[in-house]
Amino acid sequence: MHILYLHQYFVGPDGSGGTRSLEMARRWVQWGHRVTLVTSSALFSAGPTDRVQRTCVEGIDVVVLPVPYTGEMSYARRIQSFLSFAIQASRWAAKTSADVVFASSTPLTIAIPGLVGAAAQRVPMVFEVRDAWPDLPIAMGALKNPAAIWAARKLEAAACRGAAQVIALSPGMADSIARCGVERARIHLVPNACDTVAFDVDEDEARAFVRRTVPGDGPLVVYAGSFGAINDAAWLVDVAAATPGVRFAFVGQGPGREALVGRARAKDLLNHRVFVLPPIAKREVPLLLRGAAMATSLFLPIPAMEDNSANKFFDALAAGTPVAINYGGWQAELLGQSGAGIVMPRAKVEAAASQLRGAVHDEAWRVSAGRAARTLARTRFDRDRLAAAALDVVQRAAAG
Repeated sequence: MHILYLHQYFVGPDGSGGTRSLEMARRWVQWGHRVTLVTSSALFSAGPTDRVQRTCVEGIDVVVLPVPYTGEMSYARRIQSFLSFAIQASRWAAKTSADVVFASSTPLTIAIPGLVGAAAQRVPMVFEVRDAWPDLPIAMGALKNPAAIWAARKLEAAACRGAAQVIALSPGMADSIARCGVERARIHLVPNACDTVAFDVDEDEARAFVRRTVPGDGPLVVYAGSFGAINDAAWLVDVAAATPGVRFAFVGQGPGREALVGRARAKDLLNHRVFVLPPIAKREVPLLLRGAAMATSLFLPIPAMEDNSANKFFDALAAGTPVAINYGGWQAELLGQSGAGIVMPRAKVEAAASQLRGAVHDEAWRVSAGRAARTLARTRFDRDRLAAAALDVVQRAAAG
């Protein structure tokens, strides 16, 4: 079977960021299928970024379209990037013969080349919903114009109804898709996954990596991900100020970096107990998380964000590292049921700091929570099992 995989933000094995598309596609290739993946130059480049590039990544035929994107762009410039990729990818999708089209958001505009390719080739489309679009940009104020909101809602409905099958990354996303009028039989829950083999690293090597990367002594709490406005990673600096004796490492990039650095400097924590570091390669993430006392996943108090399926949460589980979050929803319920981490009260910084301080200094609890995290990774979120589940959805669409 030939799968045309559309994802604007593909990350290769040496990049930093979420590698769901890479891990899915390379497994499908290993299992005997052909995958052509169309992406942009935003997070992956095979060479000069002013023209179309073509390369092979672990058996995947990757087409890289010259469409830049950064988190520092204005909302208007981001929309321009989304539409530019949608137009260019539509041309490739229309002329690429395949048995099925797999369109993976975000952004929601990925549905345009998905629908175009499916119609041009007369094949089914599988639509993968990875974020709560357009609810999030509306809640954040990125989409304010009534006409733009109307168009986004129409595109959301067209994508879900025009897909032969739909994959959701969380139960809340599945519910949202159902509210668009898609029958439950066509909606499949395939959350982000854990690469347990990749995260099975030596503890001494992990501790050595942390010593080289983060100065100082004391338990280490890690935030590894985007410094976007919606993440509000700077909130954790306030928690750090009330958590003496604990180090905090923020590893990543994004438009919120300067606010994060500024808050840490204002509290006289920068480069003492709070360290803001550039992104690291995906292969180094296991060492960082394995050597930490606690990993974190953070978001602004927006109801739609409770349906997220953030990679950083699942990476922590794979590493067997307790995870602390500051939002409710299905992940909070998961932590409460399993004992794999804590849910910090975002509105109460002092209480959050006290809870976090108690957790990182309780060695027995950390051992127990780490085991619970690893058990979740192996039994519920194993990458091989979930890649097979997604492939089953693709095959069902192609056979239908």
